[in-house]
Amino acid sequence: MLDIALKISITLILLSILLNAYRMTVGPDMPDRILALDTMYVNSIALIVLMGLWLNTKTYFEAALLIAMLGFISTVAVCKYILRGDIIE
Repeated sequence: MLDIALKISITLILLSILLNAYRMTVGPDMPDRILALDTMYVNSIALIVLMGLWLNTKTYFEAALLIAMLGFISTVAVCKYILRGDIIE
């Protein structure tokens, strides 16, 4: 039963990543594209955690934590660049 639930959730998260990729390429404004990129890395974290549950290994959880930290820092850096035009003051 858990195997079926994991397969369904993995396919739904892959679908949401595809929809985020579409919004990122077609997005009308730059903030929409940044928000789509931010949502895409959150969805990729969820996908990696689900793969870790499915394969029953701890390595994927560590990778998800690294991606979460890098994603947060990159989102802050991109927003700071758009608002001020410079990342490091």
